[in-house]
Parts: sequence; structure tokens; C-alpha cells
Amino acid sequence: MVLVFVTSPDDELSQQAGAFARALGDVEAIAIDSTGYAPAAWAQTIVELIEQRDPAAVLAPGTDRGNEVLAHVAAKLDQPLAANCVSVAAGEPPSVVRVRWGGSLLEQARLHGTPLLMTVAPHAVAAEPLSDVEAVPVTDALSELDRVVRVAERVQTPSAGVSLADADVVVSGGRGVGSAEGFAVIEELASLLGGAVGCSRAVTSAGWRPHTDQVGQTGTKVSPELYIACGISGATQHMAGCKGAKKLLAINPDGEASIFASADYAVIGDLHEVVPAISTEIRKARGG
Repeated sequence: MVLVFVTSPDDELSQQAGAFARALGDVEAIAIDSTGYAPAAWAQTIVELIEQRDPAAVLAPGTDRGNEVLAHVAAKLDQPLAANCVSVAAGEPPSVVRVRWGGSLLEQARLHGTPLLMTVAPHAVAAEPLSDVEAVPVTDALSELDRVVRVAERVQTPSAGVSLADADVVVSGGRGVGSAEGFAVIEELASLLGGAVGCSRAVTSAGWRPHTDQVGQTGTKVSPELYIACGISGATQHMAGCKGAKKLLAINPDGEASIFASADYAVIGDLHEVVPAISTEIRKARGG
């Protein structure tokens, strides 16, 4: 029996974890029911479920929360955790392939432990709807120490248009944009394409865009139909966030930029000339 831990049964990443779990056998899907996020409390609830049901494996989506909670579970059980897995093969012991070094390395390893503990890398497998999901509440009998770290308040950042994680088109700018004002041409193209604006870590570090716009290993991981990278060199950490894109168009004046090795389409030129030219052609094609 495989136990799948999900935060929301309807969440696409949870459904990906469910599809991944089916490679190991039958799936019993369980959702942790709590009014707030408390990683140690959630982990203790999962440990209690493990003691009650003796599952062969526990899986979670490879999100910040999924990785954190299962790390707590692994510590409580003194068992190994394989994070950000992209495939699994049954065996004694099972073999997993997981993402390492920000997406630049795939590691194949044998996973030992009872139960097996894994998180599934975002967009590693196609999502499949989960059925007959049981909601398990976080018990009031938990120690207060388990509730020391928790989400006390959630402040929503005002946003307009399509979200970065869900956009079919993402237009991202890097250090080459030059300034916060330079993102005007990026925003214009994203608007014409019905997409979202992203950026690299260098941009958020410079204070040009908020962290919520960052694409990368420490930002949002995206999988749009088209990713347009403008003035982005192609650092490993950034590529880890956009590697799920179906097509990548890179615009950079440096013909030796590392991002071109991953690009499906490349334009060697000044983004401040190329991006407005693309926007102009789109308007002409639409008769605007």
C-alpha cells in the first residue's frame, strides 16, 4: 500500500505526486486538514498515520512545503528522504532518479528505508486526478512544541493578470534589462501575448522586481508553452526554474551566453531593440 500525502487533492502538483506513486502500486490518497501551515505538526500527524497504517511509501509534491514536511518526517523516523524525484522503478530496494544541483544533474540511486520517503519534482510526470481522498485533521493532542513554527497570517500580494506559475507564455528579463524602468518593454510583450512577466534572481536582488516574479531554483518553477528570456545569461539556478518550458526563445547580445545551449530559438541582439520590434510585428499582424 502506498500512502500519498497531499495538501490539496485538486492541486496539479499533488496529482503529479499521485501519478508518480502509482508506479509503486496501489495509492491511498490522504489530505492533511489544518487551518494553518505548521510543518512539525503536519509531520507528526503523518508519523502517527505511518504507525497506524504501515504504508510501503510516503510521497509528497516537491514544493517548499512538501520538501519541508517530509524532511521533518524523515528526521522523526530516522529514515532517508529522496527529494525531487523524477522517476521510480520498483525493486528491492527501489531505484529513483532525482534532480540535483539545481537541475544540472540527474542522480540515480537506490532508496532504502521503511517506509520509503520521496517528494516528486514539479512537472516530472503528467498529472492524474486523485479519487477517494481521505481528509485527516491535525490532531489537537499534538505537543505545543510541534506548533511553535506555523503560519500566523497570510498577506496576499496584489497582482493583475495571469499568474506566473500558470501562464502559457512567460516573458522574463535579466540583468541585461538594465533597470526597473527597462521592464516596460517586457511587460508590453507579455501583455500582447497574454502572458506573465518573470525575472532572474539578479533582478530581484537589484530591487527592480518583487521576489514573486523570480523564476529559478529559489523562485517559481514554470512550465509554459513558450518562455522568452531577455537579457538572461542562463545561470544554472535560473534554468532550474524554466526547464519545464516547451519552447525557449533567448534574446541576448552575447552570442556566447550559456542560455543559447538550452534555447530552441535564439536572437543575438539588444533586447531593447528586439523586444519592441516583436511587439510591433504582433500589433501589425493583429491589424493594430
